[in-house]
Amino acid sequence: MKFVDEALIDVSAGHGGAGCVSFRREKFIPFGGPNGGDGGRGGSVWALADQNINTLIDYRYTRRHEAKNGEAGRGSDQFGAAGPDIELRMPVGTIISDADTGEVMVELLEHGQRALIAKGGDGGFGNMHFKTSTNRSPRQKTPGWDGQAFKIKLELRVLADVGLLGMPNAGKSTLIAAISNARPKIADYPFTTLHPNLGVVRVGPERSFVVADVPGLIEGASEGAGLGHRFLRHLQRTRLLLHMVDAAPFDEGVDPVVQARAIVAELKKYDPKLHAKPRWLVFNKLDMVPEAEREARVKDYVRRLRWKGPVFSISALTRAGLQPLIEKIHNHVAEQQRVAPLPDLRFDTPIAGDD
Repeated sequence: MKFVDEALIDVSAGHGGAGCVSFRREKFIPFGGPNGGDGGRGGSVWALADQNINTLIDYRYTRRHEAKNGEAGRGSDQFGAAGPDIELRMPVGTIISDADTGEVMVELLEHGQRALIAKGGDGGFGNMHFKTSTNRSPRQKTPGWDGQAFKIKLELRVLADVGLLGMPNAGKSTLIAAISNARPKIADYPFTTLHPNLGVVRVGPERSFVVADVPGLIEGASEGAGLGHRFLRHLQRTRLLLHMVDAAPFDEGVDPVVQARAIVAELKKYDPKLHAKPRWLVFNKLDMVPEAEREARVKDYVRRLRWKGPVFSISALTRAGLQPLIEKIHNHVAEQQRVAPLPDLRFDTPIAGDD
């Protein structure tokens, strides 16, 4: 299924039905009086968060959503039937905003959350409402009120605890496949990831966190180069960013330090708040570096980057160093969620550069 994270649609609630002018006319009842009923309420448009949906593709091709109008009132004190409401099922994490003003109407953050987008119009009054002691045969009625109509923008931001950030071919897809249940496309060429992937990392019974992998960034992404800038919004709700660096690039002329600095610069241009999120440095593909050179190479990269935060050395392909990384991530996420973290475990595999 194609991944779509933006859509522009028109929603229109139903109009209320008109009231009725009617009089009771029965044999032996000469003064029946008014009995015109009210019109029915128009149908409303609701949004429903559904965790079984992960894309907005349905709204890319179906752009108009209209609820039915309420029925007009009838005689014999009969009110018109209300128009049925319609529900638009959307992925959890969808932001609904007014396309004309840009105002955010609602954010769907939990499964089953239901929000009113457009309210149906109320029904009009029948002539039974206008009867008074001086006006015993009223012929007044009111039309139904119009339902609300909006042009709305749908924007999906996936809900994840950890986001993977880095240049194309840095091994982000390999990492998320190694530690979670996600199965993204993996190949030995850049730009294999064309849309975000989510994976659940199981640490223990009822202990887990969600990782998001987005397409790799390149220099100039904030101005529209490449694909990554389109999906950076999916990292805005994460609690932690893992900045992955290819420690053994295929091209010997490529400097991982220069690439890492370019990613940080693009992140700051796109959103300063995203740039300010906690970010850990992860050097990947250490299996392709001679064992005698690994520690020195990582320390050289850290020194040149002037990096003060946590640093990890891993090989997503051979799974070396993944267990300590997973435990550290879980404890960080648990601390932010105010959940009791896992005990400090001891591992035989050292974490290069981690203080």
